[in-house]
Amino acid sequence: MDLRIDLLKTGIPEDEIKGLRSEALAAYGDLKSGKLEFSGWVNLPESYDKKEFEDIIAIADEIKKKCEALIVIGIGGSYLGARAVIEALAYNADPSGVEVRFAGNNMSAVYHEELLDWASKRDICVCVVSKSGTTTEPAMAFALFKDMLIKKYGIEEARSRIYAVTDACKGVMREEVDKEGYKSFVVPDDTGGRYSVLTPVGLLPIAAAGIDIRSLMEGALSACKSYGQNASLTDYAVCRYLLSQSKQIEIFEYYEPSLQYFAEWLKQLFGESEGKEGKGLFPASLSFSADLHSMGQFLQEGNQIFFENVIDVLNPPTDLILPDSAGSLLAGRSINAVNRAALNGVIAAHRSVGIPIVKVEIPELTPYFFGQMIYFFEMTCAITGLLMGVDPFNQPGVEGYKSEMKKELMK
Repeated sequence: MDLRIDLLKTGIPEDEIKGLRSEALAAYGDLKSGKLEFSGWVNLPESYDKKEFEDIIAIADEIKKKCEALIVIGIGGSYLGARAVIEALAYNADPSGVEVRFAGNNMSAVYHEELLDWASKRDICVCVVSKSGTTTEPAMAFALFKDMLIKKYGIEEARSRIYAVTDACKGVMREEVDKEGYKSFVVPDDTGGRYSVLTPVGLLPIAAAGIDIRSLMEGALSACKSYGQNASLTDYAVCRYLLSQSKQIEIFEYYEPSLQYFAEWLKQLFGESEGKEGKGLFPASLSFSADLHSMGQFLQEGNQIFFENVIDVLNPPTDLILPDSAGSLLAGRSINAVNRAALNGVIAAHRSVGIPIVKVEIPELTPYFFGQMIYFFEMTCAITGLLMGVDPFNQPGVEGYKSEMKKELMK
């Protein structure tokens, strides 16, 4: 695999890592065996439905011809993975792709009114991603955008502009799909939302945006084949587990702003998978160099309850040379070179005060390498969760606020 994981700056002795390596590999074996519930994503890059995959590409091409923009309605795992890929790879997306906007991921009237106004001036399609059809945020947004489509195009044309990704045979959304005749794809029963980016949940919006999902899946396949054969990949899960014994916060740092939603996806992946039974690390993200001017002081001299993961894009998709007016220190240098100096400087400064640091190097922001990243972090998360002794595929605590909100609405 082309990703490189640098664990040398974690401060963890090699013998401690070796001591847990067999346990981590056993967890990996359990995941690959398919005997764990909701582990369908594990072998997906090797065994995905090729006909469904080609259907996704065909429907994405239909959306491109029919619409200027696609409104993707979903929350959590139903949208974060797709948004992460689309925003990270926008620079290299095919120009034929449609503009993708997202709804149903919050309860803000201001946000949705502005998006409805924006959409009203464009030819749009809607992709609703919901297994049940009853989750509050996407249910509200779908009602709003469906009403807008009907008013704008009429009932029949509106139906042809709605695409759904939902349960195969049950739920409110499946009932509506069958009644109205929307084109639809299935959310796999054996794959939870936060692990679903390489299923129709993520692939349909990603393909509609003009991103090569064949290459994305090829990258995931290379990671799938490499994971059990490359000790450094499994060792990363071991390091996270060992660090969780003394740290409470895990920071994901990136130096390319287009990775913002990839970091948001990581926060859900790790927080929802590991945060249970009083265990887990609190995942946070920082955008450098911007956040060095707000959080740099705390990182350097504050309470060391954290460790850092640096996501390093070795070859960004473009560069700029600074003019003479930038001053003697910067003139003639490329912005990427300055950015790399910042990255190396931060690592040196933070290691000097004992902060554990992991560096994840990605060669380029392309679909192939991004597919590797997705699979790598999914597998790392699942293995660490198993080492912690928790089920990395459930989320019982999510229902707490929902039941209280329902009580409020019934008053």
